[in-house]
Amino acid sequence: MASTFSFDIVSEVDIQEVDNAVNQTKRELDQRYDFRGSNADVTLDKANKKVFIKADGEHFVTAAQEAFHAKCVKRGISILALEDGGIENTGGKTVRLTITMKNGLQKEDAKKITTLIRDSKIKVTSQIQDEQVRVTGKSKDELQEIMNLVRNANLPFPTQFTNFK
Repeated sequence: MASTFSFDIVSEVDIQEVDNAVNQTKRELDQRYDFRGSNADVTLDKANKKVFIKADGEHFVTAAQEAFHAKCVKRGISILALEDGGIENTGGKTVRLTITMKNGLQKEDAKKITTLIRDSKIKVTSQIQDEQVRVTGKSKDELQEIMNLVRNANLPFPTQFTNFK
């Protein structure tokens, strides 16, 4: 039996779920009457982890964005993981919106988590490792307390727990 237990706190987006949300949004835009003749389109760039929404008018783009956000929430993707860019003109009356998916914890975000854990006075150790935080403790109960603490912390970025040992 292991004398210490650990898990990792990460901030990742499941690209397959985003792809499913994009496909559902496309289907919805094709079926909705208010999008007839708007040339609205939603595309996913998996390599750069970006979603592009383009249409013939700013109001169509914002409506498509709201539909995409709703599909993401239904698929379990946190809106905090999506960073909306500004609406830009691409020529004529066509406008485009770029949504970037945040992946990995930034150094400042990881420091917020480690400070939160340290301030809780629970006897665990936390280390920043690349784009994740490793939490180690002698009791599984303490680790579960840390998980609940991070879940309820109302952080400005999404967190998931992986690599349970």
